[in-house]
Amino acid sequence: MTDTSLVQGEFAPADTSFAADVSVQSSPLDAVVSAAAAEGDAAVTAEPNGFVELGLAPELVQAVADLGYTQPTSVQRKAIPLAMGSDASKFIDLMVSSQTGSGKTAAFLLPVLHTLIQQQAVAEAEERAAFERAVAEAAARGEPAPKRAKRKDPTSSRNFKAATPGALILCPTRELAQQVAHDAIDLVKHCRGLRVANVVGGMPYQLQIAKLQNADLVVATPGRLLDLQRSMQIKLDKVQFLVVDEADRMLDLGFSDDLAELNQLTSQRKQTMMFSATFAPRIQQLAMRVMHDGGSSVQKVTIDSPQEKHSNIKQVLYWADNAQHKRKLLDHWLRDTTINQAIVFASTQVECDGLANDLQQDGFSAVALHGALSQGLRNRRLMALRSGQVQILVATDVAARGIDVPTITHVFNFGLPMKAEDYTHRIGRTGRAGRDGLAVTFAEFRDRRKIYDIESYSRQQFKAEVVPGMEPSQRAPQAPRGDFGGRGGQGRSYDNRDNPSRGRFNGPARGGPDRGGFGGGFGGGFAGRGDNRGAPARGDGGGFGGRDDRGFAPRRDGEGYGRKPGFGDAGRGGFAPRGDAGAPRGDFAPRKPAFSKPAGSGGAKPFVAHDARKRPARPAR
Repeated sequence: MTDTSLVQGEFAPADTSFAADVSVQSSPLDAVVSAAAAEGDAAVTAEPNGFVELGLAPELVQAVADLGYTQPTSVQRKAIPLAMGSDASKFIDLMVSSQTGSGKTAAFLLPVLHTLIQQQAVAEAEERAAFERAVAEAAARGEPAPKRAKRKDPTSSRNFKAATPGALILCPTRELAQQVAHDAIDLVKHCRGLRVANVVGGMPYQLQIAKLQNADLVVATPGRLLDLQRSMQIKLDKVQFLVVDEADRMLDLGFSDDLAELNQLTSQRKQTMMFSATFAPRIQQLAMRVMHDGGSSVQKVTIDSPQEKHSNIKQVLYWADNAQHKRKLLDHWLRDTTINQAIVFASTQVECDGLANDLQQDGFSAVALHGALSQGLRNRRLMALRSGQVQILVATDVAARGIDVPTITHVFNFGLPMKAEDYTHRIGRTGRAGRDGLAVTFAEFRDRRKIYDIESYSRQQFKAEVVPGMEPSQRAPQAPRGDFGGRGGQGRSYDNRDNPSRGRFNGPARGGPDRGGFGGGFGGGFAGRGDNRGAPARGDGGGFGGRDDRGFAPRRDGEGYGRKPGFGDAGRGGFAPRGDAGAPRGDFAPRKPAFSKPAGSGGAKPFVAHDARKRPARPAR
């Protein structure tokens, strides 16, 4: 038995016998402080824990409180009760859409872990009851009581058996899978006997096989998971809960076939949850394939659309003339003293390595992170970022999802993303859990189309700023359309086509006279172009009725749709036809005879068969 004095150490309470002999006089100030502390404690205890109200297991509530959270986010408040289900045997499929940094990971981890804890408690109770029955039966027969089976070492090859997890979480990238597994381990630290395994590529097989033993929850990427399944290291027929995180990114990386195969391997599951940034048509098609009943009974939860503004993230734009100008702007910003840690996103792996090397040469604590690096090196660099050893992480879009470092205060888009929705995930690396953040984008004038696409997707315009002394030499480009969908110039949109001031297909021309319409009306169509092509304008908009006032010149007599004049025809470019086309020309050498002409035609050699020119064989000596 453990001695309590050893555990308490220097924090052990004072001797009560000594305390009884000492009288402490309380001052009025102490009374005021005690009253204020009591009021503060009452105010703190008055606010109930929101996770307790959700009905989660006490072990999970304690783990969440240890992480410093007492109130769930909006996506957690709506998704967790639906995922837990009212009945232990009845679960519904979910599709959840929420912006980055809103707590989506805990929204699917907490209900899955809660159900696994309940099932584990039921299994332990049944095992205990079965052992007690065996002991009672042995006592009735007068035999010694059976002993409990010893727990075998799962890492030993003699005790190996294929892992049979109860829950499976699929992630598109290794970094995201590692982040989700790390969060799951933090949540189960008060749960006895609940194991979490992480399966990603780039790691040793034997290490992952050992971690898979007796795992209840597996967080994996599809590629390595299927490799282990094909080698019979894991069985997926016992999976009850399947979670697909970042489903849109799954499709972008080409995991559609892998998801279809995993869907067949986990066909006996009870619940499927899919988390994505949007409910795009391709996500709907994926849900129809992996959800129960073809996705007809799925429950959709939309908390924050990706177009919603990140109110806690300030977004600014700096136009640059070229790459050197962008590099100077980045160097200016990285010397800001308010930066704690930052991520600089590059477009390619080559640009990522080059930029990281340049920053290191300039004295910055920077490292590169992209998909071409080994998994061990990527893990070490991420650990260095989380521990504060590295201040600047230069990364590609592989780090746009899955990095949750609260100390990241700035995100710099040195290279623009290929897709507009990736911009949302990039800037989501800062401003996590309601904190403030700053996202700075550097763009050249040739990148203005990507900037307009990002503005259209996020439904908010960038605030273009300049650094004194580093202004671009060119003028900042104007958006080609107004209100994210209308035509340029006047900021019009397509919402009202009855506006007589539009001047397109059914209205008068803007800033000019009526030009004649496509089929009547106010003009401005195809027929009324005569005012620009030499014919008088038609005010009545006669359309195709009369062809005499078209902008095209009338067809000349004798000119039909037949053969067009050739290069040497008269009247085309002033070239007269040659009457002596077949006569020999004196300024050239005489032509050689044809291939099969006999000798004497032009002095050429006659054609002789190859066999006729062969020499007779010499007689043998």
